[in-house]
Formats: sequence, C-alpha cells, structure tokens
Amino acid sequence: MAALESREDLGQHRDSLRTEREASKKRLISLCAGSGCGAYGTAKVYQALADELEKQGIKDQVEVKLTGCHGFCEKGPIMVIHPEGIFYPQLREDHIPEIVEKTIRSDELVAARVYKDPISKKKIAQEHDIPFYKLQERIIFGNNGMIDPTDIDDYIAVGGYGALEKALFEMAPEAIIEEVKKSGLRGRGGGGFPTGIKWATCRRHEGARYVICNADEGDPGAYMDRSLLEGNPHSVIEGMIIGAYAIGSHEGYVYVRHEYPLAVTNLSIALKKAREMGLLGKNVLGSGFDFDIHISRGGGAFVCGESTALMASLEGKPGRPRAKYVHTVAKGFRQNPSNLNNVETWANVPVIINRGADWYASIGTERSKGTKIFSLVGKVVNTGLVEVPMGTSLRTIIHDIGGGIPKKKKFKAVQTGGPSGGCIPEQFLDLGVDFDELTKVGSIMGSGGMIVMDQDTCMVDVARYFMDFLKEESCGQCNPCREGIKQMLDILTGICDGKGKEGDIELLEELGSMIQKFSLCGLGTSAPNPVLTTILYFRDEYESHIHDKKCPAGVCKPLFHYEIDEEACTGCQVCARKCPQEAVTGEKKKPHTLDQEKCIKCGICYEGCKFDAILIR
Repeated sequence: MAALESREDLGQHRDSLRTEREASKKRLISLCAGSGCGAYGTAKVYQALADELEKQGIKDQVEVKLTGCHGFCEKGPIMVIHPEGIFYPQLREDHIPEIVEKTIRSDELVAARVYKDPISKKKIAQEHDIPFYKLQERIIFGNNGMIDPTDIDDYIAVGGYGALEKALFEMAPEAIIEEVKKSGLRGRGGGGFPTGIKWATCRRHEGARYVICNADEGDPGAYMDRSLLEGNPHSVIEGMIIGAYAIGSHEGYVYVRHEYPLAVTNLSIALKKAREMGLLGKNVLGSGFDFDIHISRGGGAFVCGESTALMASLEGKPGRPRAKYVHTVAKGFRQNPSNLNNVETWANVPVIINRGADWYASIGTERSKGTKIFSLVGKVVNTGLVEVPMGTSLRTIIHDIGGGIPKKKKFKAVQTGGPSGGCIPEQFLDLGVDFDELTKVGSIMGSGGMIVMDQDTCMVDVARYFMDFLKEESCGQCNPCREGIKQMLDILTGICDGKGKEGDIELLEELGSMIQKFSLCGLGTSAPNPVLTTILYFRDEYESHIHDKKCPAGVCKPLFHYEIDEEACTGCQVCARKCPQEAVTGEKKKPHTLDQEKCIKCGICYEGCKFDAILIR
C-alpha cells in the first residue's frame, strides 16, 4: 500500500484493518514459530494444518497465524485457538486431523491434546487458566502470541504505532522525556539506570545524536530479547523512534547477536515494511521528523554487551570497553552523544506513552517500576519466559509459575543476572525481585536470566563453570579481570579436582574483592559474584571439598564414587541394563555389585534406581 503521510492516514488505516477483520469472522489459530517451537517442528505442524484445512474444505473460514514465542517454551510447538483461547501443547503432524475435525469444525475439545498441569494433574483447556500464564502480567510480551511479526498490519491493528502518533503530534520532546522519567522506567539491560535521566542527559549534549538498541544478549540461559525481536520487532522499533524524537536523533542502530538469525530476519522485514509505510525515513508520518534504523550484527563476544565495547564494535573496531570518566551520552558512537538501551527497555516505551506514566508507575515497587521478563530455566518444572511485576517473589516465580523442582527434589539456589550474577539460597525465596533487593543479597537483575538449581547441584562447580565462561569472554585489556579471573578459576578447578588446600577460600575472597574494585568495566567488577555468593551461602560445600575431599552433591568426579546398598537393592537389574560400561553385575532379585574400575561415574544408575539403592560416597 501507499505510504502513510499523516496521522490521519495511520488512523484511517487502523480503522480499516479492524473493520475488515471484524467483518471476516474467521477463526484464528495462533501457532508459535519462535526459535524454541521451531526447533520442535512448527514448520511440519503448520504444513499439516494447511493441508488438513484444505482437505476438509474450511480453509477460507480459518486464519492461521505464525507468531513469535508464547513463553511456555518447553511445551512447543504450541497452538492457541481463538476466541476461546484453547491451548494445545507439544503438537505433531499426526495430531492435526483430529484437532481440525473436532475443535475447529465442531467446537469439541480433543482430550488427549489438552494441557495437563504437572502439579495438580488437572487438564486445563484455556491458556489463561494455566498457572504458568495465569500468574503473569504480560504487558510487554503479551502480543507475541497474537501477531505475525512479518505483518506490520497485525501490529497496527492491535494499536501499534499509536504511541508514536501521540508522541509526534501531541507531545514536545521534553514532555516525552518527563513522562518516561515520571514512569520510573529503569534500563532492563543490567544496571537499572533510570531511562528518562539518560535520555535527558543525552539531549543536553551537542552533536549528531544516536539511539542504539543493545540486542547482544550473551548470558547463558537468557533469551528474552531474542524472543521480543523475533515475535514483536515493531514494538522495539516504535520505542526507538519515540526515543529518537525525544532526544533529537536522526539515526539509530540495533546491535544484534550474529547467533540470532530469526530475530535478524524478522527485524529486517519489520524495518523494510516500516519504511514503505512512511513510519521510518524522511518526514515520518508527515511530521517533519527524519529517522532511520540500521542493523549491525555482533560477532558473539559477551563483552560487547557492555556499552562502550558495543559502540567500539559498531564502529568496526575491536569490542573493548573504555573507562567511563566520559559517559557515552556525551561521547559514545563516533564520539557523538549516544543513547543506548536494551530491547526490553525500548519495548516498554510505547506502553508508557499510550497508557501514561501514572499507570505504569502503579506496577512494581517503590524504586523498580513496571514488569520484568525473566527466562526461567534449569531444574524447574515449567521452563520458559515469564513476565511479572517488579517485586514478585522468587517463590512465586519458581514454585507457583515455574511449578517447582522436578522429581520432588529440593530447591537449592537460583542464579540471577547471568554469569556475573549471584547464587541466591532457599532462605531468600520470599525476596521480592527488583533491582535493589537482589543487590542486597549479592546478586543483580542483569538482563533477566534465572537459572534454578536443585539438591544435586554442586555450588563449587557452578562457580567454576561461570569463572570458566568469564575467563574466555574477558577482553583481556585490564590486569584485574584478565589475570584475576584466571587465578580464581585455577583455584576453583583445584578444589573440584580434590587438590584444594587451607587458605583457598580466603584467597578467593581476596581476589574477588580486588577484581570488583579495580576492573575497567562492568564485566570485571561483577565477575566474582558467583564465587563470592556461593562462598557466603554455601561455605560448608567448599570446606567439604577442601578438608574432607568430598563433593556432597556428587558432581565433582574425583571426589566421590557410587556404591550399591545391598540391603536396599532388589535385584531389578535396571542399573545393570542401563550401565554403558557393564560395571554393574548380579543375578535377578539378588543384590548387585558395582565394579569401581569400570565405573565412569556417569550417574545413569543413580538416576535410574527407584529404590534409592545407589549411594554417593
């Protein structure tokens, strides 16, 4: 269609879309096509659905929409049938004929396909009644399951670019900044700096100002930004245009991880469509404001999530941080004033402009407003993306939304904030999750990664894992980070290998304190967090490794071995059949034995025994 040349054109187009869609009375099938569901086989399910609708002669009565991530990632591929909101998880091609025949044609549930709650064991048909969704407040992520990210009309039909229209024609740039300040929005990328203050400071500095979106999401287990870019790229684009207008910028960049091909594809399509419709480029919506956005793909360096390293990489230089005695809002990209926010922060902006700062500030806590999207992964029943108001307790997120720990095992800790975050023990499960409360217990919000650990997790090994990751990702520019992290890793590796010695714990604490105080950038200053928090809350595990040469969790292989309890062993032979080394032998219904010379400590026998006859010594 022709470009929209005024706010009236946008309003008329939106009204036309809504009228047309209401008149069509088609039934909507929303099929998740995000990276997670795609890996489970969405493409095959989609093709089977298209074929079956045509075969049964109802193709024209149904609209099938390939959407972004719905959040409940482990249940993919996910289908939601509207308007009822019928939720069918974990679909295969052979499930489709019955669903089309019964649910699409006859409004009858397919009982075998309905979601079964793992806690209550009840079958729940509608998406909004499922505990995973019911306890969330999805003001940023909610449209992911309703729109086709490659169709700009879908976004416009649900009110998209309405905030841009309001900002351009009803608000002065200073008024927009004041509204963002009043909302209390803080950056969702890690540090939690007040967004409105950053915008105001950038606007005050002279030069060719830039707005930049940080989509270089490098934390292990975190994929919130990826899913927003894949499923609702226009929300990020709209936020960036509003931000650019507010600070007086005419050029923007999205710095996105090279490993996010679907996000790059959908973002590229969205930018192209926005330009074609006059929402980007010269004279946006006839307002006289010029602004465009470019995509830059990162090379996978974790350190490029840091603002100055990101901007150096954006300029084609090595991604190395610089000291921040001069802030990027004054001299950033190309030595010009630059405003950097992450994907989720930009996606919050249209919501604030549309609904108002007072409404937004009513959500969350006194100093942390709005909602936050977390990627809930690890030893938890329901893994996926969770959006909750700031201040929601860890217990609510992990046990009520996440469904608790699998196999009735005991919760041990949750690591928040990515590899530079801290490990929070059970005693703080009722802690309200916001920027300040997490800091009080030695962790950080970070970008929103949340890794749950159970009783079988060794906290010394966890600290070793994150130090190994951070050693590889350090840019090597400053001594405290480059050498300090390596030394901490060497000590932790020695402890896990049974070579720990008296004084190692104190040396780790001393090194951690030094790295925090003297590193050049945020990667270094926060790198010791996993070690220092595990020492603080799980010191007994370190002492057991060092003094007793034992790993209580049975993870560090040099420090334990498996034995068979002859009194508990029933001779069921499950362990013998599963052992890849044939280390377990014995007659049926008689106690078995385990050959320590053959055992590789893989844990298969331990996991497979229903009688607790395999012991860790």
